[in-house]
Amino acid sequence: MNRTRLILLTVALVTAFVAAYLSTVILSRQPAPQAPGPVVIQNNDTVDVLVAAKDLAQGEQLGGFSLEWRSWPKNGITPQMITKESMPDALDQMQQARAKLPIVAGELIVSAKIVRPGDRSFMSAILPQGMRAVAVPIGETTSVSGFVLPNDRVDVLLARQLTDPASGEKVSYSETVLNNVKVLAINQSMSAGDDQAAIPAGRTAVLELDPLQTEIVTGLISSGTLTLVLRSLAEGGSEGMADDRPTISDSFLTPRNASGTLVIRYGVERTVPSR
Repeated sequence: MNRTRLILLTVALVTAFVAAYLSTVILSRQPAPQAPGPVVIQNNDTVDVLVAAKDLAQGEQLGGFSLEWRSWPKNGITPQMITKESMPDALDQMQQARAKLPIVAGELIVSAKIVRPGDRSFMSAILPQGMRAVAVPIGETTSVSGFVLPNDRVDVLLARQLTDPASGEKVSYSETVLNNVKVLAINQSMSAGDDQAAIPAGRTAVLELDPLQTEIVTGLISSGTLTLVLRSLAEGGSEGMADDRPTISDSFLTPRNASGTLVIRYGVERTVPSR
Protein backbone atom coordinates (compact mmCIF):
# COMPACT_ATOMS: atom_id res chain seq x y z
CA MET A 1 0.00 0.00 0.00
CA ASN A 2 1.18 3.53 -0.80
CA ARG A 3 2.53 5.37 2.24
CA THR A 4 0.44 8.45 1.43
CA ARG A 5 -2.76 6.40 1.33
CA LEU A 6 -1.92 4.85 4.68
CA ILE A 7 -1.47 8.23 6.28
CA LEU A 8 -4.79 9.50 4.88
CA LEU A 9 -6.64 6.40 6.14
CA THR A 10 -5.17 6.81 9.61
CA VAL A 11 -6.19 10.49 9.76
CA ALA A 12 -9.75 9.62 8.65
CA LEU A 13 -10.12 6.95 11.37
CA VAL A 14 -8.82 9.31 14.06
CA THR A 15 -11.21 12.07 12.90
CA ALA A 16 -14.21 9.71 12.98
CA PHE A 17 -13.28 8.51 16.47
CA VAL A 18 -12.95 12.08 17.78
CA ALA A 19 -16.30 13.07 16.21
CA ALA A 20 -18.08 10.09 17.82
CA TYR A 21 -16.54 10.84 21.19
CA LEU A 22 -17.53 14.52 21.08
CA SER A 23 -21.13 13.62 20.11
CA THR A 24 -21.42 11.26 23.08
CA VAL A 25 -20.12 13.88 25.51
CA ILE A 26 -22.46 16.60 24.21
CA LEU A 27 -25.54 14.40 24.33
CA SER A 28 -24.77 13.20 27.86
CA ARG A 29 -24.67 16.77 29.11
CA GLN A 30 -28.20 17.62 27.85
CA PRO A 31 -30.89 17.31 30.56
CA ALA A 32 -33.23 14.33 30.22
CA PRO A 33 -36.84 15.22 29.30
CA GLN A 34 -39.01 15.44 32.41
CA ALA A 35 -42.21 13.39 32.62
CA PRO A 36 -45.34 15.51 33.12
CA GLY A 37 -46.30 15.63 36.77
CA PRO A 38 -49.79 14.97 38.13
CA VAL A 39 -52.34 17.72 37.75
CA VAL A 40 -52.94 19.20 41.18
CA ILE A 41 -56.40 20.53 41.80
CA GLN A 42 -56.69 22.99 44.62
CA ASN A 43 -59.40 22.39 47.20
CA ASN A 44 -61.11 25.60 46.22
CA ASP A 45 -61.48 24.23 42.66
CA THR A 46 -63.62 21.24 43.75
CA VAL A 47 -66.97 20.69 45.42
CA ASP A 48 -68.43 17.62 47.13
CA VAL A 49 -71.16 15.86 45.15
CA LEU A 50 -73.41 12.96 46.12
CA VAL A 51 -72.55 9.59 44.54
CA ALA A 52 -73.57 5.97 45.04
CA ALA A 53 -71.31 4.10 47.47
CA LYS A 54 -72.44 0.73 46.09
CA ASP A 55 -74.46 -0.74 43.24
CA LEU A 56 -78.16 0.04 43.60
CA ALA A 57 -80.86 -2.05 41.94
CA GLN A 58 -84.02 -0.53 40.53
CA GLY A 59 -86.40 0.27 43.40
CA GLU A 60 -83.71 -0.19 46.09
CA GLN A 61 -83.77 2.23 49.01
CA LEU A 62 -80.89 4.71 49.23
CA GLY A 63 -80.68 4.66 53.04
CA GLY A 64 -77.90 3.23 55.17
CA PHE A 65 -74.44 3.34 53.64
CA SER A 66 -75.58 3.54 50.02
CA LEU A 67 -74.42 7.14 49.47
CA GLU A 68 -71.27 9.18 50.03
CA TRP A 69 -69.71 12.56 49.22
CA ARG A 70 -66.96 12.74 46.59
CA SER A 71 -64.87 15.68 45.32
CA TRP A 72 -65.76 16.93 41.85
CA PRO A 73 -64.29 19.76 39.72
CA LYS A 74 -66.30 22.94 40.08
CA ASN A 75 -66.35 23.60 36.36
CA GLY A 76 -68.01 20.21 35.82
CA ILE A 77 -71.02 20.80 38.11
CA THR A 78 -74.46 20.67 36.47
CA PRO A 79 -77.86 21.64 37.93
CA GLN A 80 -78.88 17.96 38.15
CA MET A 81 -76.09 17.12 40.61
CA ILE A 82 -76.61 17.18 44.37
CA THR A 83 -73.81 19.16 46.02
CA LYS A 84 -72.93 19.50 49.67
CA GLU A 85 -73.25 23.27 49.36
CA SER A 86 -76.84 23.11 48.08
CA MET A 87 -78.00 20.20 50.28
CA PRO A 88 -75.64 19.64 53.25
CA ASP A 89 -78.02 17.12 54.89
CA ALA A 90 -78.58 15.09 51.71
CA LEU A 91 -77.42 11.85 53.36
CA ASP A 92 -80.34 12.17 55.81
CA GLN A 93 -82.86 13.52 53.33
CA MET A 94 -82.24 10.68 50.90
CA GLN A 95 -82.80 7.88 53.43
CA GLN A 96 -86.29 7.13 52.07
CA ALA A 97 -85.52 7.79 48.41
CA ARG A 98 -85.32 4.90 45.97
CA ALA A 99 -83.52 4.23 42.72
CA LYS A 100 -85.82 4.74 39.76
CA LEU A 101 -83.20 3.10 37.51
CA PRO A 102 -80.16 0.89 38.28
CA ILE A 103 -77.21 2.91 39.63
CA VAL A 104 -73.60 1.64 39.76
CA ALA A 105 -71.11 2.39 42.53
CA GLY A 106 -69.46 5.79 42.04
CA GLU A 107 -72.22 7.06 39.77
CA LEU A 108 -73.56 10.55 40.42
CA ILE A 109 -76.93 10.73 42.16
CA VAL A 110 -79.14 12.90 39.95
CA SER A 111 -82.84 13.67 40.20
CA ALA A 112 -83.64 11.77 37.00
CA LYS A 113 -82.55 8.46 38.56
CA ILE A 114 -84.17 8.65 41.99
CA VAL A 115 -87.68 8.97 43.35
CA ARG A 116 -88.51 10.48 46.74
CA PRO A 117 -91.60 10.25 48.99
CA GLY A 118 -94.27 12.51 47.58
CA ASP A 119 -93.20 12.05 43.96
CA ARG A 120 -95.86 10.71 41.60
CA SER A 121 -93.88 7.57 40.74
CA PHE A 122 -92.75 6.73 44.28
CA MET A 123 -95.50 4.17 44.91
CA SER A 124 -94.54 2.04 41.90
CA ALA A 125 -90.87 2.23 42.94
CA ILE A 126 -91.46 0.77 46.40
CA LEU A 127 -93.74 -2.07 45.28
CA PRO A 128 -91.93 -5.42 45.31
CA GLN A 129 -91.98 -7.41 42.12
CA GLY A 130 -95.27 -9.24 41.68
CA MET A 131 -97.20 -7.09 44.16
CA ARG A 132 -99.94 -4.53 43.56
CA ALA A 133 -101.22 -1.45 45.40
CA VAL A 134 -104.98 -1.37 46.00
CA ALA A 135 -106.99 1.34 47.76
CA VAL A 136 -109.78 0.41 50.18
CA PRO A 137 -112.20 2.77 51.96
CA ILE A 138 -111.75 3.05 55.73
CA GLY A 139 -112.92 5.23 58.62
CA GLU A 140 -112.12 5.75 62.28
CA THR A 141 -114.01 2.64 63.33
CA THR A 142 -112.46 0.54 60.56
CA SER A 143 -108.85 1.69 61.10
CA VAL A 144 -108.42 1.39 64.88
CA SER A 145 -109.47 5.01 65.47
CA GLY A 146 -106.81 6.29 63.14
CA PHE A 147 -103.92 4.43 64.76
CA VAL A 148 -103.26 2.40 61.62
CA LEU A 149 -100.39 4.19 59.90
CA PRO A 150 -98.22 3.62 56.82
CA ASN A 151 -95.84 0.64 57.13
CA ASP A 152 -98.05 -1.01 59.78
CA ARG A 153 -99.15 -4.62 59.32
CA VAL A 154 -102.87 -5.38 59.53
CA ASP A 155 -105.42 -8.13 59.08
CA VAL A 156 -108.35 -7.33 56.80
CA LEU A 157 -111.82 -8.33 58.00
CA LEU A 158 -115.07 -8.27 56.05
CA ALA A 159 -118.25 -7.40 57.95
CA ARG A 160 -121.74 -7.33 56.44
CA GLN A 161 -125.40 -7.89 57.21
CA LEU A 162 -127.26 -10.52 55.27
CA THR A 163 -130.80 -11.82 55.32
CA ASP A 164 -131.32 -15.37 56.55
CA PRO A 165 -133.47 -16.98 53.83
CA ALA A 166 -135.10 -19.28 56.39
CA SER A 167 -136.18 -16.73 59.01
CA GLY A 168 -135.98 -13.51 57.04
CA GLU A 169 -133.96 -11.92 59.86
CA LYS A 170 -130.83 -9.81 59.41
CA VAL A 171 -127.67 -11.71 60.25
CA SER A 172 -124.37 -9.94 61.01
CA TYR A 173 -121.40 -11.75 59.60
CA SER A 174 -117.67 -11.05 59.78
CA GLU A 175 -114.64 -13.04 58.76
CA THR A 176 -110.91 -12.51 58.27
CA VAL A 177 -110.07 -12.14 54.60
CA LEU A 178 -106.31 -11.43 54.67
CA ASN A 179 -103.52 -11.68 57.21
CA ASN A 180 -100.27 -9.72 57.59
CA VAL A 181 -101.00 -7.04 55.00
CA LYS A 182 -98.64 -4.08 54.69
CA VAL A 183 -100.22 -0.62 54.68
CA LEU A 184 -98.47 1.52 52.06
CA ALA A 185 -100.33 4.79 52.57
CA ILE A 186 -103.19 6.46 54.42
CA ASN A 187 -104.98 9.35 52.68
CA GLN A 188 -102.14 9.62 50.11
CA SER A 189 -99.61 9.98 52.95
CA MET A 190 -96.79 7.43 52.87
CA SER A 191 -95.06 8.45 56.10
CA ALA A 192 -96.30 8.28 59.67
CA GLY A 193 -94.29 11.37 60.56
CA ASP A 194 -93.11 12.34 64.04
CA ASP A 195 -96.64 12.82 65.30
CA GLN A 196 -99.55 10.51 64.63
CA ALA A 197 -101.85 13.53 64.63
CA ALA A 198 -100.12 14.66 61.44
CA ILE A 199 -102.32 12.19 59.51
CA PRO A 200 -106.07 12.87 59.81
CA ALA A 201 -108.61 10.12 60.29
CA GLY A 202 -108.23 7.80 57.32
CA ARG A 203 -110.68 7.69 54.44
CA THR A 204 -108.55 5.51 52.17
CA ALA A 205 -105.85 2.95 52.88
CA VAL A 206 -103.50 1.63 50.19
CA LEU A 207 -102.61 -2.02 50.77
CA GLU A 208 -99.83 -4.15 49.27
CA LEU A 209 -101.35 -7.34 47.82
CA ASP A 210 -100.64 -9.89 45.14
CA PRO A 211 -102.84 -9.96 42.00
CA LEU A 212 -105.26 -12.67 43.26
CA GLN A 213 -105.70 -10.94 46.63
CA THR A 214 -106.31 -7.68 44.81
CA GLU A 215 -109.13 -9.25 42.82
CA ILE A 216 -110.75 -10.68 45.95
CA VAL A 217 -110.53 -7.46 47.99
CA THR A 218 -111.81 -5.35 45.11
CA GLY A 219 -114.80 -7.64 44.76
CA LEU A 220 -115.58 -7.45 48.48
CA ILE A 221 -115.50 -3.64 48.76
CA SER A 222 -119.07 -3.31 47.46
CA SER A 223 -120.43 -6.28 49.42
CA GLY A 224 -119.64 -5.11 52.96
CA THR A 225 -117.36 -3.12 55.23
CA LEU A 226 -113.65 -3.82 55.28
CA THR A 227 -111.98 -3.34 58.66
CA LEU A 228 -108.26 -3.10 59.30
CA VAL A 229 -107.11 -4.88 62.46
CA LEU A 230 -103.70 -3.70 63.67
CA ARG A 231 -101.14 -6.45 64.24
CA SER A 232 -98.51 -6.42 66.96
CA LEU A 233 -95.10 -5.22 65.83
CA ALA A 234 -93.67 -8.55 67.04
CA GLU A 235 -96.05 -10.45 64.72
CA GLY A 236 -95.77 -8.38 61.59
CA GLY A 237 -93.58 -9.11 58.61
CA SER A 238 -90.62 -11.45 58.77
CA GLU A 239 -90.29 -11.05 62.55
CA GLY A 240 -93.35 -13.14 63.31
CA MET A 241 -94.13 -15.11 60.18
CA ALA A 242 -92.19 -17.43 57.90
CA ASP A 243 -93.16 -15.22 54.93
CA ASP A 244 -93.64 -11.47 55.14
CA ARG A 245 -96.11 -11.49 52.25
CA PRO A 246 -99.84 -11.32 53.01
CA THR A 247 -101.83 -14.54 53.18
CA ILE A 248 -105.46 -15.10 52.27
CA SER A 249 -107.94 -16.92 54.47
CA ASP A 250 -108.77 -20.44 53.30
CA SER A 251 -112.48 -19.65 53.22
CA PHE A 252 -111.92 -17.05 50.49
CA LEU A 253 -109.92 -19.32 48.22
CA THR A 254 -111.86 -20.10 45.08
CA PRO A 255 -111.97 -23.47 43.31
CA ARG A 256 -109.42 -22.23 40.77
CA ASN A 257 -106.71 -22.16 43.45
CA ALA A 258 -107.90 -24.67 46.04
CA SER A 259 -109.56 -28.05 45.76
CA GLY A 260 -112.85 -28.47 47.56
CA THR A 261 -116.55 -27.73 47.47
CA LEU A 262 -117.86 -24.19 46.97
CA VAL A 263 -120.50 -23.42 49.64
CA ILE A 264 -122.70 -20.30 49.66
CA ARG A 265 -124.29 -19.46 53.00
CA TYR A 266 -126.12 -16.19 53.63
CA GLY A 267 -124.66 -14.94 50.39
CA VAL A 268 -121.07 -15.59 51.54
CA GLU A 269 -118.97 -17.77 49.24
CA ARG A 270 -116.46 -20.12 50.80
CA THR A 271 -114.54 -23.19 49.71
CA VAL A 272 -114.63 -26.22 51.99
CA PRO A 273 -111.44 -28.23 51.41
CA SER A 274 -111.96 -31.86 50.47
CA ARG A 275 -111.17 -34.27 53.29
